[in-house]
Amino acid sequence: MNYRSPLAKVLGHGSAKEGSAHWWWQRLTALALIPLTLWFTYSLARLSGPCMEEIYAWFASPITSTMLIAFIVSLFYHTQLGIQVVLEDYVRHEGLKIFSILAVKAFSAILVILSTISILQASLG
Repeated sequence: MNYRSPLAKVLGHGSAKEGSAHWWWQRLTALALIPLTLWFTYSLARLSGPCMEEIYAWFASPITSTMLIAFIVSLFYHTQLGIQVVLEDYVRHEGLKIFSILAVKAFSAILVILSTISILQASLG
């Protein structure tokens, strides 16, 4: 029989640290992704085909470039937050957990930078 109170059971397991901020950012990026995904899907559907001139004209619009960058940043940040939660919950080894989280953050940052550079290069000619 265990006589420990619920408080005694959780003491010593560490704090959530940035749990509420992490939760809010995940919800905000999810909300931002709703209209951005709808816009992206609609914009791609309006393109008539794989004509490169039409695609470059689409990229040349400042609104399109701005929306694409916002979409990419929100998408990769939201993905990184979600994968981080999974890693924190299911990876037991602390060293592997920290390495995995840092690797996901670095990979996400690299993809955002490369995607942004690609969008800017396509939009500026």
